[in-house]
Amino acid sequence: MSGKLILLGEKTIEYPLTAFNTLGRHPDNSIQVLDRIVSKEHCRVTLAPNGRWVLRDAGSLNGTMVNGERVGEAVLNDGDRIQLGNTTFAFAEDNPAAQHAVEQAHRGRVTMMPGQVQSEVRNRIDASKRFLPVADISDIDTLKADYEKLRVAHELSQKLAIGTDLDQLLQQIVDETFQIIRADRAVILLYDPDTDTLKPAYVRQKRTDEEIKLSNTILDEVKRNKAAVLSSDAMVDERFKAAKSIIMQGIRSTMAVPLLVADQLVGAFHVDSMLASGAFADKDLLLFSGIATQAAIAIQNFRLAKKIEHEAATRAEFQRLLSPNLVDEIVSGALTLDQAGANREVTMLFADIRGFTSMSERHTPEEMVETLNDYFEFMVDVLFKHGGTLDKYVGDELIGLFGAPVELPDAPVRAVRCALDMLKALEEFNRTRASEGKEEIRIGIGINSGPVIAGAIGSSRTLQYTVIGDAVNVAARLCSVAKANEVIISPSTMSQCEVYVIAEQREPVQVKGKTDPIQIWNVTGSQEVAVPSIAQRHPTAPFRTTQET
Repeated sequence: MSGKLILLGEKTIEYPLTAFNTLGRHPDNSIQVLDRIVSKEHCRVTLAPNGRWVLRDAGSLNGTMVNGERVGEAVLNDGDRIQLGNTTFAFAEDNPAAQHAVEQAHRGRVTMMPGQVQSEVRNRIDASKRFLPVADISDIDTLKADYEKLRVAHELSQKLAIGTDLDQLLQQIVDETFQIIRADRAVILLYDPDTDTLKPAYVRQKRTDEEIKLSNTILDEVKRNKAAVLSSDAMVDERFKAAKSIIMQGIRSTMAVPLLVADQLVGAFHVDSMLASGAFADKDLLLFSGIATQAAIAIQNFRLAKKIEHEAATRAEFQRLLSPNLVDEIVSGALTLDQAGANREVTMLFADIRGFTSMSERHTPEEMVETLNDYFEFMVDVLFKHGGTLDKYVGDELIGLFGAPVELPDAPVRAVRCALDMLKALEEFNRTRASEGKEEIRIGIGINSGPVIAGAIGSSRTLQYTVIGDAVNVAARLCSVAKANEVIISPSTMSQCEVYVIAEQREPVQVKGKTDPIQIWNVTGSQEVAVPSIAQRHPTAPFRTTQET
């Protein structure tokens, strides 16, 4: 379930929510709040596994208010007001169920009654007939009839708006029809090609609210011959004398026209009048045919728009397999997924769950899959927030790249800040799991920077964008060294982000594939602004760092 925060004030700004969001004064937050009495990290909004959004205060000085009450933790509901200092947000929840809660009263009040069709139908109008060329017009009546149909179609096209709701569109069509045609009742039916039937989609009555019984006799004529049918007195019309449903209803005047787009049947439009015989004339049928033409186009355009939306949604689902910046590079043509690699300076981040094997022994495979999916939802959101690229998942391990395929001059700083944010996100994730009686998760993170070959690796049929090189292996080794809740970085990464981080130097470690031990640091925090490095403050001091305060 998706949600968003809406900043209220002189200018309204919408912030779509991811699984893990932070709000505060510091620019590293998901949503930066430029309010002097808001804390650097004021509160967090996360998506719980049950689909509900949860707000937690992050120990702010002035507190977080929800609907006027100070809260430490609160489950958010649609329309809630969240106040941080002097700044107010509205929480909005997109509920798919509510979007489908249409007015069902407009359906299901129509019964299709069987009937027989005469073998010969007289005085019908071919609704699929196109306008004649000027040279073929032989009389002024034909010209007037064509003009009237064009006029009605033009006016209707100006009034119909293709929104997100089909019922609303059909209602507009019927409303405009009642303004032009003197009818008591109207039914729009849509064609189902799978069953070759016309199904009622919208019903409107002016005076009564009773069930409408439509004659299959009339609708079959419309569907089979794509003909517009006019009956000035249905009870005595020879074409429909065998249709008992018409007699039962006592319908005096009926018009039914096909909804056609380039001779393709979209549906049918039926109107009738029970007041008088001969309520509709040939001119009314021509007008009604013109309305039907524009209505069919509007309905077809609505369907095409929905199809495009569906395809876009499908594309968005596919994009979840790749990082947004990687997709953007491919779509723009800046990146071609061929098998030719390129030399890049990249920072690699490896994040691995500690004790995952023993955890798997205590839980079912289904539970572990659910846990991993929930966990990766949080971690990938944080990775993308900092401009990282998702390389791959390896079991319970996540591999992120900074500097490929898009070059980032501050890649090491981004990677370290991303790692610290991952630990914050994990705190929220574990709070939710603890409240549900589930086992907490701990991770260790390793980061290294260095030259790699970046490109598409794989067969001619399936390619994967990734990086290869010794620097990648070092990052993986540092991840294995990191204990729970530790961010271990290498000298190459430390040298490029030393002035932005708070870190404690550890003893050098021996890693597989390396002859000499590697100096490592455990990052415990980040600086809001750059501070002089140890080397800058003490030019003669060896390269090392102590924990800053």
